[in-house]
Amino acid sequence: MLATSLALTSLLAAGLASDRDTVAALDTAYQAAVKRNDAAAMARILAPDFVLVLGDGRQYGREDLLAEARRGHIAYTRQEEDPGTQTVRVWGDTAVVTARLWVQYRDGAHEVDRHLWFSDTYVRGADGWRYMFGQASRPLDPVPATP
Repeated sequence: MLATSLALTSLLAAGLASDRDTVAALDTAYQAAVKRNDAAAMARILAPDFVLVLGDGRQYGREDLLAEARRGHIAYTRQEEDPGTQTVRVWGDTAVVTARLWVQYRDGAHEVDRHLWFSDTYVRGADGWRYMFGQASRPLDPVPATP
């Protein structure tokens, strides 16, 4: 009985670690797709009823983000999580990724260079993990360079 319980606990822990790794890689892939304005890759990751809420309360849906990527008028230099800041928490078929993001881009004559925190919620369905909801903080005060 104890051996069965330990084996089951070990299998559950392995599954949880696998889910964490899968969602972590998916979120990193999503950030890379945004940086490339790769609407096709973004569409594969975003859930049909996806919503992004910014720190000032503005909200964007899946089609808003895909249309922006297709236009391609934002030229990203950076759209990457700061190393060592990503945390993935999994509860059954729901996972939340939290990380600090460094964003640099040019939108016409307007240049942006900022850090922010985000929480991205993924839900597992019949077609695998999909990015369902994102929340991004307001820009942070300048972040000191890491050695």
